[in-house]
Amino acid sequence: MALIEGCRHSLEISVPVNEVESETNRVAEDVQKRAKLRGFRPGKAPASIIRKEFSSDIRQKVLENLIPKYLQKQFEAENLNPVGTPDIKDVHFQDGEPLRFTAEFEVTPEIELKDYRGVEVPYHDPEVSDEDLSKRLDEIREQKAQYVNVDPRPIENGDFAVVALESIGGVEGEPIRQDEMVLEIGGADTLESFTENLRGLSPGDEKEFDVAYPEEYGSARVAGKTIRFHATVKGIRRKDLPELNDDFAQEVGDYRTVEELREAVRRSLFGQRQYEAQQAAKDKIVDKLVDEHDFPTPEYFVERQIKNRVEQSLHAMAAQGVDPRSFKLDWDKVKETQRDKAVREVKASLLLSRIAEREAIGATRDEVDREVEKIARQQREPVAAVQMRFEKDGTLGRIASHIQTEKTLSFLFEHARKTAE
Repeated sequence: MALIEGCRHSLEISVPVNEVESETNRVAEDVQKRAKLRGFRPGKAPASIIRKEFSSDIRQKVLENLIPKYLQKQFEAENLNPVGTPDIKDVHFQDGEPLRFTAEFEVTPEIELKDYRGVEVPYHDPEVSDEDLSKRLDEIREQKAQYVNVDPRPIENGDFAVVALESIGGVEGEPIRQDEMVLEIGGADTLESFTENLRGLSPGDEKEFDVAYPEEYGSARVAGKTIRFHATVKGIRRKDLPELNDDFAQEVGDYRTVEELREAVRRSLFGQRQYEAQQAAKDKIVDKLVDEHDFPTPEYFVERQIKNRVEQSLHAMAAQGVDPRSFKLDWDKVKETQRDKAVREVKASLLLSRIAEREAIGATRDEVDREVEKIARQQREPVAAVQMRFEKDGTLGRIASHIQTEKTLSFLFEHARKTAE
């Protein structure tokens, strides 16, 4: 019998007496073969003694064997697709009686798909202006810039000061030391305190000054703090930008002329912006589909998604130099604040899977193999070794799932009705 509430199911299962006795005898015989009891050679102790001495072990093994077996039979009989681990309760196991137990579990919800083709979404292909192109070409020139030493003189705006820095107050633990730090005086990425205190100094000059770091500064060690530094100017450099001509184009890549370089950069900018615009449109399509479909979500999936979100946040904090272990998470509060987003993400995933099933969209073996080869190249490992590792740890399945999701999103975008924003 199945009691149903949303994704939550409850099954009351009974195992016939003859099946229980047969399994108990089989387990007892197996224990008898391996049991070591004083006064008996291995395998020769009477069955009655074995059942008495090892009753608890025999009982546990019988339950471990019969419960999953009969639970799976019932899943198949009722065409149920459980998620997570079933909760087994109300176990009744007495000699001469059927084994009875209750299993509570969640199942993947039935989703009645509404029309998912022709979803209206604002979209138009992006444009790349001449100004955009010039800006990107300037960035490439910046990457190829050379820094030339300048004869000693007072530092001016636009100079690149080479400075040795050491903190002498305001920071805990080991002092901050930089033997050769290059700072663009007056530059957008240079804190005003450095510009103001270094401008006018000459190579060989030393100075102590305070630097107030903003709260949102990238390094957690100094963010929001005022650090006192001792600075020694070691030199001055000037930035020389290469001229934008055919020689520069040939140095940058496989281009004969600067016009070929311009066209390649324009295509690259367009491709990048088109990808971003299409991703934004796909997100809107999924949001609309989630809003239009009402179905329950398994709590198991929701909690797993919340954990994934928290882990991503902790990884991001660690990347910024913050020790995640310094935070004591209130899991109940985390679940409360993250739940709505997690539910929507789970619904989106289930919807995309259902649409993929309806449209027979899936990852081909070649597509998975190409992704594995790409990862192997990035990690500089043999493809066969990466393939074997991914088969064992389940990564191949995750890769296939990701490919299926991306193909489904592309399908939805292709069949959407694009409107002007």
